[in-house]
Amino acid sequence: MKKAKKFIAVFMAACLLMVSYSTLAFAGDSDTGVDYTIIDPYEEVNWLTWKQYKADLHNHTTASDGTDTLKDMLEEQYAYGFDIAAVTDHGVVDYGWNRQSVIPAMEIFIDLFKGRAGNIVPLESKGGEASNGNKYTLETRKTGDFYTQKTPEGVSLHSMMRVPCGIELNPSSLNNAHVNSWFVDYGHGLLGGTSDYETPIKNVDKMGGLSVINHPGEYTNARDEEETADAYDYSDTMYKYYIDKFANLLINYDSCIGIDINSKGDSRTRYDRKLWDILLTKVTPTGRNVLAIATSDAHSVDAVYTGYTEMVMPSNTVANLKECMENGAFFACSKNLGNPEEITEIANYLTESIDPTAVALGKQLKAIQAEDPKGKYEAPKDVDAPVVTAISVDQDADAITLVTTGAKNIRWIANGKTIATGNKIDLDEHSDLIGNYVRAEIFGVGGIVYTQPFMLDYEGAEESDGGSFTDLWKLASLIPDTLVRLLGSLSIFDMIYGWIA
Repeated sequence: MKKAKKFIAVFMAACLLMVSYSTLAFAGDSDTGVDYTIIDPYEEVNWLTWKQYKADLHNHTTASDGTDTLKDMLEEQYAYGFDIAAVTDHGVVDYGWNRQSVIPAMEIFIDLFKGRAGNIVPLESKGGEASNGNKYTLETRKTGDFYTQKTPEGVSLHSMMRVPCGIELNPSSLNNAHVNSWFVDYGHGLLGGTSDYETPIKNVDKMGGLSVINHPGEYTNARDEEETADAYDYSDTMYKYYIDKFANLLINYDSCIGIDINSKGDSRTRYDRKLWDILLTKVTPTGRNVLAIATSDAHSVDAVYTGYTEMVMPSNTVANLKECMENGAFFACSKNLGNPEEITEIANYLTESIDPTAVALGKQLKAIQAEDPKGKYEAPKDVDAPVVTAISVDQDADAITLVTTGAKNIRWIANGKTIATGNKIDLDEHSDLIGNYVRAEIFGVGGIVYTQPFMLDYEGAEESDGGSFTDLWKLASLIPDTLVRLLGSLSIFDMIYGWIA
């Protein structure tokens, strides 16, 4: 009897072990087995003490092809609450808001074609009066140059910091291969640049500045496509050329932080989020991120506050701003969305929400497309866009959580596709759709906010193919650039400018 009981006990123990083993095996099968390391561009941010500063990194005045003066543009940006502003006139370095520069070649062009050469109105060094009746002051501090207004009652308002040495490079390029740079004195009066992104990016890199590839959809001709599927089609020879060219530049020059993905109404950049995702799939396997900015690229006061960035920093200083841009601790934001397919996807997502505000916004988007299938969304400027107030990355759970104000309408994108919605993503639940990055978009009544990509490192992640790229197209720039620079070296433009000034 004892032997029988012992046999039964051993048998039952064996059965329990088998059950336990099979349960563990089943649990292992249900887990993806992927151990992600999430590389968070916002990792250093102290969400409790750091603040967000609204910045516009791309603007024009009458020193190049803008229609409004420096004074008017700055007053408009200040009125919208900008904390940081960059003046980036074509071929003209911003040396200070009280001593605006010009280059004769640009002024001749403006005078011949637009008739407003000489309409240069910088700010007064000792301060003056704004058009709204407030007094303004310019102050140079150890942390940067600042513009501040004071009410007639003597109340000082916020200060707006100048981004040093802003410029849009390649001013005379025939196909407008434009690059923005900041923080270093490079490119003032430097003509040429046809199809040549690399020369300015390389030189800014050597000098320790930062640059970005401006509104690529305008110059790749992607903006002319009717459908998203046709834009940046890698089987198309020219699109392949541009994609490989941009990827090569981003891989080789860390100081070129990324591309402009939404600017000035989003008509020309409406497919550049697709380009961003394509570049991310090509570049992130090298360990390099591709950051995105949004700007107004304002050539008039009417365009101010169409696109901007929210910089997350401990305080508003030039040093902090540069570090923030290098690390990617900022958000690209826009008041406009011009891609019909994106609008349709977002509208469908919103109308399925349990949030009445989201449903109403979704219906508004559908109404826009009912009236015009190619219509774009323009958020009201008097309503704030959503704000990301905190980001939590759980490395053990392979999860990312966003905390936002103003909206809960969030979609997560990987490899150019929406893979999840909501404020939290569990990467393990979407491992079959994830490559080397994931990013989020937050949509609200006041606009759309793009996080920077979270790069992902894990066993089995795609590796760089180590491919190289030779840009033979730069040969096309030799003749026009040589001619233009020769004329510039002979001071022909200075003489002509002297006659018409």
